[in-house]
Parts: sequence; C-alpha cells; structure tokens
Amino acid sequence: MGSNTVHLVAVDARAGGRPSPMSDWKQSLRLVEMLDDDGAIDDKGINKLTSAVEEAADLATKLKCVEMVPIATSAVRSATNSDEVLDHVAKQTGVRLEVLSGEEEAHLTFLAARRWYGWSAGRITNLDIGGGSLELSTGNDEVPDLAVSLDLGAGRLTHEWFDTDPPERKKINALRDFIDAELSEPAQQFAALGPAGHAVATSKTFRTLARLTGAAPSSDGPFVKRTLTAPGLRQLIAFISRMTAADRAELEGISSDRSHQIVAGALVAEASMRALKLDSLEICPWALREGVILRRIDKGLDGGDDE
Repeated sequence: MGSNTVHLVAVDARAGGRPSPMSDWKQSLRLVEMLDDDGAIDDKGINKLTSAVEEAADLATKLKCVEMVPIATSAVRSATNSDEVLDHVAKQTGVRLEVLSGEEEAHLTFLAARRWYGWSAGRITNLDIGGGSLELSTGNDEVPDLAVSLDLGAGRLTHEWFDTDPPERKKINALRDFIDAELSEPAQQFAALGPAGHAVATSKTFRTLARLTGAAPSSDGPFVKRTLTAPGLRQLIAFISRMTAADRAELEGISSDRSHQIVAGALVAEASMRALKLDSLEICPWALREGVILRRIDKGLDGGDDE
C-alpha cells in the first residue's frame, strides 16, 4: 500500500531465483492526498484503502498464493490516525498491514538495487521518490551504511504546496528552498562517507523523469540502460512546470495518475542530485517491492524450505 497506489505482485518465490512476477495488479489510490488538516487519513481515504486491500486479498486467494506479505509505506506511516486505520482495515478484511519505517523502506530498496547491480558496482548511492517520502541510502554491502527517509514525496509536496494548475512560479521557488533546507544535513552525512561508485535511482517517479528526458520506454524491457542527467532534468523542469496536468498527461511516458505531481517529483530529484553532487543516475528496474520479496526469500519460505 503505497502513497500513490495499491500494488499486488504475485511471485513464484524460491531461494536463489529471480523474483519474477507471475501476476501484477495495481490500482491508483493517492492516499497521501486524503490527509486532513490534522494529518489524519479521512473517511474517504480509509474506505478506499479498505476496499483496495479487500480486492487485493481476494485476488491473492484466486491466484492461490501461499502467503501474503502486506506492507504499507509513508502515507499510512505518517498519518496521525495510523493505528485506527490499521485496525479498521484488519477488522474489515482480515489483513493486518505491516507499516514499514522510513529507514526500513530505504534498507529494502537498497537491497533490491544491490542485488540488481551486484558487488562489482562498488559503493551504491540510491535515491527513491515515492508519493509520500524520499529515501536516500548508500553503502558497500547489502545493508547500507546510511539510510535516510524524509517527508519529501511527490504527492505529499504537491498536496501541501501547489494550489494552482500549473503551479505558481513563486510556489515553485519556495518549494525549491524548502527541499534544499531539508536535504542540507543528510547531504553532509553522505559526503562524509565518500563518493558513490554507482549512483542509482528507483521508483516510478524517476522512471517517468528518465523517460521524459529521452530514456527508452518500458516496453523495451528491464535490461536496457536508462539514465537521468542533471542538465536534462533542469531542462525538463523548465518545460513541464509551465504546463497544466492535463497537458503533461499528453506527453509520452507519463500517465494521467502521475501528471499532477511530476513537477514536485522533478524538483525533489533535482535538489537531491544537487545536494549529493550527482551529475547522472542510472534507473534501476527493481525497487521496494523486490526488496521485500528478496528479504522474505532470504529468511526462508514455508518455515525454512527452499521453495
């Protein structure tokens, strides 16, 4: 249960195997936009969340999944009524969502990137922009030396900062300053650990930004190298920040579900690359959900069996 979508991935998981989806279903939710002034998920959001979990659970049953690993991220994590929401969902659906901390989310996403690129990548620095939060991590092993989570998600910032379409220039500039300030301390921590051997980005937001700057489409498959450069990103921001969400949705590579929040996402990406002194990022096909699956496989399936 992400801040933007509910996503069910059914996997034939086995030790030593690549976690390839056997079935992949998702539904737009935009839960981060359903927070009231007190930071609580409103009734509409609770009902949509419950309905989505119920539908996903029913599908998992039809697919004869042996085990469900239900997780929730930033929107539920940061909600002031998180416990109430989790209890309601569990009572109505029988599914108890596990809320990942921001650090856990960063760790699992980093694991996915490490497994994808392998040990030859050296120190990996990974950036991931979700709907509710930004995760940054860096390290030489499968567990990062440093993992940071900030409430700088594309959906959250759009909801909190932009009230016109397209956003006002002064709001964009103010948001830039805010993001820079939030990244100041983490940037110093990352700098102290040394440069990245391989700078990587995960998440739908980064994939969309790379596509909008000329990277290969998803239809070309996961093994095509895709990059996002700082100059290309700056040019893209100048272009899309003047467009309405409807006009952005007409661009190749962006969906109508993401077009309203891509400006905020691009600003976070730009600021993160600047703060960490990264000129380019390689887009990793794996992210949080693969990290969750890999960690589950590592712990042993069905009480320790290999399959």
